[in-house]
Amino acid sequence: MNSPATEPSFRESVDIMFNRAVALMDLPPGLEEKIRVCNATYTVRFGVRLRGQIQTFTGYRSVHSEHMEPVKGGIRFALGVNQDEVEALAALMTYKCSLVEAPFGGSKGGLCIDPREYDDHELELITRRFAYELIKRDLINPSQNVPAPDMGTGEREMAWIADQYKRMNTTDINGSACVTGKPTNAGGIQGRTEATGRGVQYALQEFFRDPEGLKKAGLSGQLDGKSVVVQGLGNVGYHAAKFLSEEDGCRIVGVIERDGALTDPKGLNIEAVRSWIGNHGGVAGYADATYVEDGASVLETDCDILIPAALEGVINLSNAERVVAPLIIEAANGPVTAGADAILRDKGTVIIPDMYANAGGVTVSYFEWVKNLSHIRFGRMQRRQEEARHQLVVDELERLSHHLGDKWSMTPDFKDKYLRGAGELELVRSGLDDTMRAAYQSMASVWHERDDVQDLRTAAYLVSIAKVAASYRAKGL
Repeated sequence: MNSPATEPSFRESVDIMFNRAVALMDLPPGLEEKIRVCNATYTVRFGVRLRGQIQTFTGYRSVHSEHMEPVKGGIRFALGVNQDEVEALAALMTYKCSLVEAPFGGSKGGLCIDPREYDDHELELITRRFAYELIKRDLINPSQNVPAPDMGTGEREMAWIADQYKRMNTTDINGSACVTGKPTNAGGIQGRTEATGRGVQYALQEFFRDPEGLKKAGLSGQLDGKSVVVQGLGNVGYHAAKFLSEEDGCRIVGVIERDGALTDPKGLNIEAVRSWIGNHGGVAGYADATYVEDGASVLETDCDILIPAALEGVINLSNAERVVAPLIIEAANGPVTAGADAILRDKGTVIIPDMYANAGGVTVSYFEWVKNLSHIRFGRMQRRQEEARHQLVVDELERLSHHLGDKWSMTPDFKDKYLRGAGELELVRSGLDDTMRAAYQSMASVWHERDDVQDLRTAAYLVSIAKVAASYRAKGL
């Protein structure tokens, strides 16, 4: 979905939002410029023999900031990939990692390709050759540049990239850490696939613990019963919608996809919709909801929470005035343009910004990277010891229960729940929840306490840029 020609580009939008924040900071001009600019972008054009002829592909890997290393950021496969987009996304990665205290600089990569046009074998050849071009220049390396999945890529592509790195660096014992988002049987970590959507859920949970934030959004109560519209039911949108509906009691009243949208004021069955899309390539024809051919119009539905979870620029100058949701959480990168952001702020709409809202992916990628470097599964050392300690408590409670008879007893499922030690998935979710809570609180304190900060996005930039500046100063800049 393209924004009108009058809109600033995605990269310009990031710069506008950056400039709005640094205007409220006391940074030396040289340091401000150093943080803003992109350090380097590598463009590669390579050929792959497919279907009897050589096809040439163009790819990018951009490094925005090396205030911490390695740098981190996904690789996307999409026809719209271009240098400006990759550099803007790399900048967002810098700010995102800083905000959630993941010890990385920001990077991003992309390949101009529609992965749906190629079979699995062809896509593997293309991915491996792209990886080869980046690896030989240390643009994929466990200690320098660590990619992850993004739009159009997933576990499979990350496994191919990791294997390609290991083929080219046969003695690197930390080779698995060259990329994150891998399958669990190839060095990945449990909870990574769901991580970004799970992070959206945790972000909303923390927002709903903030009475002042809720007041600013004109909302009250808990997540239970809140109406939600999700734009894009890919990996991020699907998991966010699934967790919010199944665990928090939200009603997913609208789902927007490429070929239209589905609406149901009583709430959609997300698993059924996801299955239909997987089997039919879109939402058209789904029987248990109202089909809306003009899917973009559903962004303007009266709901409590709007979750744009696909492309950048879907909320722009052409539709911002008609978007009525009091709370928008940016599960995608840059779904609200700078122009639309100003309109929505003036209307009083609260926006939970992308650099925070979709940071679940890089947070769990950090956990995976640490796991690969430590060469041991999370929970392996302590799980059974935790269970043994808990067993002592349960045994004592059972002894008391037997002594007191009918006067006192344990809840039926207490024993099973309490005895179960935390495995990798539980630890990953715990770490992600803690990260999202701490990051929100750092933003919210600035948002609520400073009169010159009117929105969460500016607060997020202020917190993030301050941390990046401190890192550069520690380096002697």
